[in-house]
Amino acid sequence: MAKAKHGLAEDRLQHLKHVIEDDIRRGRYYGAVILVARHGVIGLHEAIGHTNATDRRPVTKKSVFSLFSTTKAITNILVFRAMERGQFALTTKVSEIIPEFSGGRRQDVTFYHLLTHSSGLPSIFSVGPGGYIDVLDEVVAFICKEVHSVAEPGELVTYAPMVAHALMGEALRRTDPKKRSYRRIVEEELLKPLKMKETSVGVRADLKARHIVPIFLSELPMLHPGHSNYGPHGAFQEEQAEMPWVGCISTVSDMFRFAEMLRRGGELDGARIISPATLDAATRNRTGEKPNELYKALMAGPRGWEPYPAYIGLGFFLRGEAICHHQFGTLASPRTFGNYGAGSSLFWVDPERDMTFVCLSAGVMSEPDNVERYQRLSDIALSAAV
Repeated sequence: MAKAKHGLAEDRLQHLKHVIEDDIRRGRYYGAVILVARHGVIGLHEAIGHTNATDRRPVTKKSVFSLFSTTKAITNILVFRAMERGQFALTTKVSEIIPEFSGGRRQDVTFYHLLTHSSGLPSIFSVGPGGYIDVLDEVVAFICKEVHSVAEPGELVTYAPMVAHALMGEALRRTDPKKRSYRRIVEEELLKPLKMKETSVGVRADLKARHIVPIFLSELPMLHPGHSNYGPHGAFQEEQAEMPWVGCISTVSDMFRFAEMLRRGGELDGARIISPATLDAATRNRTGEKPNELYKALMAGPRGWEPYPAYIGLGFFLRGEAICHHQFGTLASPRTFGNYGAGSSLFWVDPERDMTFVCLSAGVMSEPDNVERYQRLSDIALSAAV
């Protein structure tokens, strides 16, 4: 193995770059920005490929990407901050904060159930025909009126693409002492103290020119319409969008600051975001050996993969012990944690190796292809730790 710097073998990191270059040449996706660090020191930070297949505009380290469900990590942290301040608790029933979310089995859904994706609510991606997903008020009203339990709270683990984090975003608004919007809470409680200047809720005007409009490389069974009618997935281009489950945009450099805050136990550059106690609780397996029912249906079944444990903490995905298909790779330590977004975005922190990985890519892959892609890239990155 060639020389190592800051505990990362340089030849392995260069191989990781070459694998991404080869993926792009093969047309698997258009481009990517990747960052790998150990002990807080960056070993690899590269921009590779293009923003799309037509104008061939190069991806750069300043490119801004839609985070999709990696947005959930941002909402999770704000929920933890609210809990640390006593606004509500893991054991608080959602209906106590949002009274219109009541009736039937959902009456007993708690914030613990929302964070662990075990609420018993259905896995839905949109608000139905003719509806828009970019206005939080409208999404919450739809959920309270139309979305009802399909299982007892705590019975099953079923990834919640939209409902859980829409409700948590609403709870943040309703319990906020300053009566701020979700957008302002994100900006003032997280982005400003972490100096994440290139991250926003919705496509902020000054970031629009650098924002890579998502292009989906496989057919989707759902649409993401926004009020401005930009197209079937136009919600991801809306400046005023408030979608606590999929609505943020960012750069790899900013997401590295977010991940570093987590690696350091909830603090970065003197800004304490959450406590070590909260982070420890959030990164423990809360779902046991239960499978993720949505992933079992959408990925394991069609690919012939054996169903595998969900391994979910409080909002974070965990690597866990099983040898199975996983975006964090097969070499990560069991308490490796992070989040990912549809076919494109991923960050993880391996606390045992003191290692951070962030990758945002252009060209939204199918989720099974994305899992296989990131499993491979994560394992190559992990093999560089020496």
